[in-house]
Amino acid sequence: MDQQQKDQEMPDSGQKLDAIQKAIGSFGKYQFFLCFLMFLVKFPVAFHQMAIIFLAPKTDYVCLDNDLQNTCPCSNPEYDKSVFTNTIIIEWDLICEKKWLSSFTQTLFQLGTLIGSVVFGMASDRYGRKNPLLAAVVLQLVMGLVASFLPEFWSFTFVRFLVGASVGGTMVTSFVIIMESVGSQYRHVISALYQVPFNTGHLLLPVFGYFIRSYDKFQLAITIPNIVLLSFFILVTDTPRWLIAMKRTDEAVKIIEKAAKMNNLPTENLAQKIGEYQKEIEKNNLKKGSILDLFRTPNLRKNILAMSFNWLTCSYCFYGVSQYVGQLGGNVFVNVAASASVTILGTLCSIPLMKVMGRRTILIVFNFICAGVLIILSVLPSGSWSVVCACVGVVSSFVVFVVVYLHCTELFPTVVRNAAIGFSSMMARVGSMVAPFVVGLGDTSPVWAALTFAVVPLCAGFVSILLPETKGIELMTTLEEGENFGKKTKNVVQK
Repeated sequence: MDQQQKDQEMPDSGQKLDAIQKAIGSFGKYQFFLCFLMFLVKFPVAFHQMAIIFLAPKTDYVCLDNDLQNTCPCSNPEYDKSVFTNTIIIEWDLICEKKWLSSFTQTLFQLGTLIGSVVFGMASDRYGRKNPLLAAVVLQLVMGLVASFLPEFWSFTFVRFLVGASVGGTMVTSFVIIMESVGSQYRHVISALYQVPFNTGHLLLPVFGYFIRSYDKFQLAITIPNIVLLSFFILVTDTPRWLIAMKRTDEAVKIIEKAAKMNNLPTENLAQKIGEYQKEIEKNNLKKGSILDLFRTPNLRKNILAMSFNWLTCSYCFYGVSQYVGQLGGNVFVNVAASASVTILGTLCSIPLMKVMGRRTILIVFNFICAGVLIILSVLPSGSWSVVCACVGVVSSFVVFVVVYLHCTELFPTVVRNAAIGFSSMMARVGSMVAPFVVGLGDTSPVWAALTFAVVPLCAGFVSILLPETKGIELMTTLEEGENFGKKTKNVVQK
């Protein structure tokens, strides 16, 4: 009760709390329970997005036609099954002229994630947050199970594409639900903590891989935990903000009353207060901008191009180098676990970093760190030090991943904020779609694979210099504010 009252008295950035936040508080038992539910979504997201590490691990073979190892062409390979009894490479002979297919299946998965983010994002705006989330959860469970029984490569790849679409859907809807329910002064912390379950899921993946060495049983094992998410049919509701926006005020009031009771806050005259709030937002409602508005004026255009390139870079490096770690020498399970462990540390460190450092400074520093260690990786022989460099590359790219969410939110005005995040997120998916093919270079040229990963964050570090700093500024509302922001004027008032 005391903490909730303090939250109401000290709103973030000097902004006036709206009626919903006043009624339910900024962060209490209700928000904690909701975050707990939405955080569960990120475990299967990590399982499926990173599964390619164990679905298609590095697989050696001897060509029985000439008794040479890993040579092409090879019509009669005998695979090394000392670590994995079966992989998609072994199952469908994805070597030589078919080698590119193991990268292609992951690229199509990431394409599914891109399409799912867009489709389910639009659906959540039109049909509410709950129903699209439930649809994505069911799609993920059903398609994940089906994928584990398919005997043919192209059907397996298509079903994994649908799993990718469901992953995009669960990510976008769950994040929106959290951001619409948590007070503004806690959003930067929660947006960072939202990544911890993903990191934990990444860490659990080598445990599944260690005990389950066949790709089909592995796919089945990482899908079964999705059954827990079926509880969302009972436990999750639409957000009051969306219900009010759709003029379903009575439903919103019931949810707000329950939330207020959970947080030990007063519920008197809530219906009247929420009704007045709805009339106020209808009266002051701003016309929404579009993606085109981000490119019409020079300053906004520069900012969206620089920001989206950062999203592309961190996704490209994180997913690519995480997969590349599995191709390096040594124990694949230890390597992947080490990579995931340092990523958790990086996520937790990003919270105090965002408190003491500027957003732009973090992007510049960690992009250059990522590029530097990947350049070093290109000249190191395969071994423990190469794994260390790759892990530093993974964690530095993930710190950038955490920060760009907040930086993008602060950099663009309300009328185009969702458009900016949506466009940037699409560019991130482009990066993750390209990354598997760069990983494939590692078999023929480890030097060029590492350098190809390094050059993109190196460019992103310089590009980030073009971005204005947003730490300590109030959120902007209009396109004019967004266009003027960061220019050498006195229009921006610091806190």
